[in-house]
Amino acid sequence: MPEGPQRPRRGASTIEEVARAAGVSRQTVSNALNAPHRVRPETLERVTAAIRELGYQPDQSARSLRSGARRTLGYLAPVDDPLDPNPLMAGFLEALVDAAGAEGRRVLLFRPAPPAADPTAAIDELVAARQVDGLVLADVLAEDARIAHVTRLGVPYVSFGRTGPGEPQHWVDIANDAAMAEVVRHLAGLGHRRIGYLGAAEELPWMAARRAGFLAEAHRLGLAAVALPGAEALPGTGVAAGTGVTGPSAVSAVRALLRGPDRPTAVAAGSDLLALDVYEAVRAEGLAVGPGGVAVTGFHDTPLCRHLHPALTSVRLPLRAIAAALVDRLLGRLRGDAAPASGLELPTELVVRGSSG
Repeated sequence: MPEGPQRPRRGASTIEEVARAAGVSRQTVSNALNAPHRVRPETLERVTAAIRELGYQPDQSARSLRSGARRTLGYLAPVDDPLDPNPLMAGFLEALVDAAGAEGRRVLLFRPAPPAADPTAAIDELVAARQVDGLVLADVLAEDARIAHVTRLGVPYVSFGRTGPGEPQHWVDIANDAAMAEVVRHLAGLGHRRIGYLGAAEELPWMAARRAGFLAEAHRLGLAAVALPGAEALPGTGVAAGTGVTGPSAVSAVRALLRGPDRPTAVAAGSDLLALDVYEAVRAEGLAVGPGGVAVTGFHDTPLCRHLHPALTSVRLPLRAIAAALVDRLLGRLRGDAAPASGLELPTELVVRGSSG
């Protein structure tokens, strides 16, 4: 008995079949795939439904050959220790891959080769090989050589971290100072009047901003002075914060502070890893972490926060929103959209757990 008409095998249909099913031209289907902003919403919806029904999958390699686009974004990965990876940036990479994939793009991870480890050389090599359409940079420093280099090359890029005045503002970031100010308000709202701060080296702009946010809000609320050894107070604030100490030196500094006559009842740390040092120092002095002892907060809301005892209050970064915004801005640059007048600042969330009550 003869068989009836066969539906196209999923994944084997052609662009012409999609056009016929949607009642549009082949060019309209192409526009729907490559420049959906040019297609009327009702037409785009009809084409999308036909693509989904027929299981049509564009030939990415052919499209790349015609357009010169690689549909690949390069991510210059920060240097890290594979035996002790940075959990925040690992989470960001996962979010970036997802955001790029949602737009039909891949992410190519690259890093400067030792021993020179020159990031500009790694960028030159990647650009010369025509392997990527644009770059994503992270951990942006003041007067960052990578930003100046890609700007000179004319390579489309975006950065997780703000660029300086006079540089292109193709960045997405959080307001580190405002996030730390929220931490201070949280602790002050619980009745803490003596709050210490433990931060990292201030050549890292985000750490400098967190310390500044802590000091400004503590001064505004009239909190008592609590300083780690060797720290300097900003003029007129009455509050100081320790910086540039990690590991054993951080633990020793916090322990010395807790032995003083005006020991803090709370300590805000500039990262979750620094908060671990505070936990160790508090317990080494025979005190408890949390209500009734010393309240502790962190920053980044990495997975370890949930596994500490008590669980650590921390500032959560919107990593998926950051990654999606970076991909969106980079694709806008590749399309030739008008450059944004400023970077994009996204809000954080303070996740309150047992370490601060």
